[in-house]
Amino acid sequence: MYWIILLAGVALWWAAHLFKRVAPARRAAMGDAGRGAVAAALAVSIVLMVIGYRGTEFIPVWQPPTFAVHINNLAMLIAIYMLSPAPKRGKLLSGLRHPMLTGFGIWAAAHLLVNGDLASIVMFGGLLVWAIVTPRIINAAAPGWQPNTGGSLAKDAMFLAGSVVLLGVIGMVHNWLGVWPFPG
Repeated sequence: MYWIILLAGVALWWAAHLFKRVAPARRAAMGDAGRGAVAAALAVSIVLMVIGYRGTEFIPVWQPPTFAVHINNLAMLIAIYMLSPAPKRGKLLSGLRHPMLTGFGIWAAAHLLVNGDLASIVMFGGLLVWAIVTPRIINAAAPGWQPNTGGSLAKDAMFLAGSVVLLGVIGMVHNWLGVWPFPG
């Protein structure tokens, strides 16, 4: 039962995000109501993934090495930074076309690195594949992209500091959920 809920959550995540690309005329006809529908579908997909992931039995596939937690935490800091406004307002990532999707892919890969169970492979692997496929679809639909030329290193520093704080907050939320993500 929980496996079906987990798979439905991942599938709904894909469908909600790709709806605009797969059926652009249908999405455009929905107007602003389409934004609400997509947002609602994404919220439902997250709820389904959380319920499915937490409810599935633990089926070990591999034992992650203990040092992987350090790589995971560094990758998470990079992912949070890439998901922040830094790529648009800073200088370091201003030439990257899909910083949020890249950051999301790093987040998913980092979670695969430290979770060696089947549910993690299904959820984080499914989301990683989505983060790899989506830029290709976007690039094919809109090939004429120009990089952002603005931004400053001061903004990069500000968003990096914010990313460090947010990593700590995310760590505390993980601890509240019963998973301590930091070494020690």
